[in-house]
Amino acid sequence: MPLKKTPPDNNKLDRIVAEARRNREQRETTYRELALRIYPWICGRCTREFTRENVQSLTVHHRDHNHNNNPLDGSNWELLCIYCHENEHARHLDNAEGGKPETNNELGSQAVHRPFAELKTLLKEKK
Repeated sequence: MPLKKTPPDNNKLDRIVAEARRNREQRETTYRELALRIYPWICGRCTREFTRENVQSLTVHHRDHNHNNNPLDGSNWELLCIYCHENEHARHLDNAEGGKPETNNELGSQAVHRPFAELKTLLKEKK
């Protein structure tokens, strides 16, 4: 006599998946909006500047790669353009597999642009 299998509770599974998606969307919206208010709209790697027209190409990168670590002061976030964000995750995966990310300077992949480097000189000239 064959055993009857009980059908899985699809409604329960659908509710769990829907709730997880809602929570993820809410979490992403919250920390993205906060990060865009805290930080200037400049990629932290290539220093590309963004406006309202192209801000959708600016992403929030979690420095420790933990998307649940979202301190309100933004200390675990940095804004990266979609290209630099993809590159950062590829470097992280390569490093995790034992490869070593290539860097051209001692700062690694951090931006080297210093917008206020000459500010002191400019202020002295005006006096």
